[in-house]
Amino acid sequence: MHLIHGGDVYSARQKMKQEPLDFSANINPMGMPPGTVRAAADALQQCTQYPDPLCRELRAALAAYEGIPAEQIVCGNGAADLIFRIVAATHPQRALLLEPTFAEYEQALRSMDCSIAYFPLQESEGFVLPEAFLQQLTPEINLLFLCNPNNPTGRTVSPALLQEIWKRCEEAGILLVVDECFNEFLEHPEQNTLKGVLKTGANSVILKAFTKSFAMPGLRLGYGLCGNGDLAERIFSCGQPWGVSIPAQAAGVAALQEQGYLERMRRLIQTERRWLSENLARLGLCVFPSEANYILFRTETEISLRERMEQRGVLIRACGNYRGLDDRYYRIAVRGHDENERLIAALKCALEE
Repeated sequence: MHLIHGGDVYSARQKMKQEPLDFSANINPMGMPPGTVRAAADALQQCTQYPDPLCRELRAALAAYEGIPAEQIVCGNGAADLIFRIVAATHPQRALLLEPTFAEYEQALRSMDCSIAYFPLQESEGFVLPEAFLQQLTPEINLLFLCNPNNPTGRTVSPALLQEIWKRCEEAGILLVVDECFNEFLEHPEQNTLKGVLKTGANSVILKAFTKSFAMPGLRLGYGLCGNGDLAERIFSCGQPWGVSIPAQAAGVAALQEQGYLERMRRLIQTERRWLSENLARLGLCVFPSEANYILFRTETEISLRERMEQRGVLIRACGNYRGLDDRYYRIAVRGHDENERLIAALKCALEE
């Protein structure tokens, strides 16, 4: 079985015979909040019962947190689960994707035999989405997945252009799905969200997850904010009835009660991203500007940098399997300072090898 994502510490443990330092998955380096850990552990006592298939308590908490009615919220087993549900619920004939972008969109679309058009982002433009993209939003397109900030580039769509994309999608009858799973890592997350349009009954979905921002990928918890309750109901009906476990639901409710946790995380990411970018550049790497908790860089030639780093106990994300990139491109997460220093030291040795 072929794996396409980072975070595969299990294969790494078998190869390295040690616990790897994982820079291949973009998780909050602060770890799960202690209160969230306790809530998930306490919830194990309830696991002799089925989970609430409607996630009532969690959706009520999310409604208060996001300012969106609970009937317009659908929860899932991570955002990836909801990506597949959305495609199954809408069965698009033709979709539009950026390249490069998160691979799960294409995988879900291919599973439903959907035809896909691609819009290439240009390295010469810093992988920033240009206004010319609007010309691609024609009635022949049924669905658009937009990752904001984009993975693996870490670049956001300008707020003005995002609004224009939404308007064009509404006019053309395109379902707009904006993946905001990394929004909380931005310096000003409230300025880079499309959440405001959902109150208009827009034909749009915003994907979010506890996975990255609250460091709980192993619990699997994501949610979709839908423009209307009918769309949420259709997405919900395309998944298994008990898609979110009791511990995951409890952890989500507890995470939303955290005070100051995300703000502390943002300050850490801003400081360490700057430090990492500067030190990657000093190693002679081509470093692309990022606004998220990960950094894309390029080597001058195709070298087995991922394998060299594995030999030093460090995992990085090779990006050759992203559309529009090749084996010279790599992505690293932004972690705590001590770990970032270890990464730079290992990279220095690997590049000198």
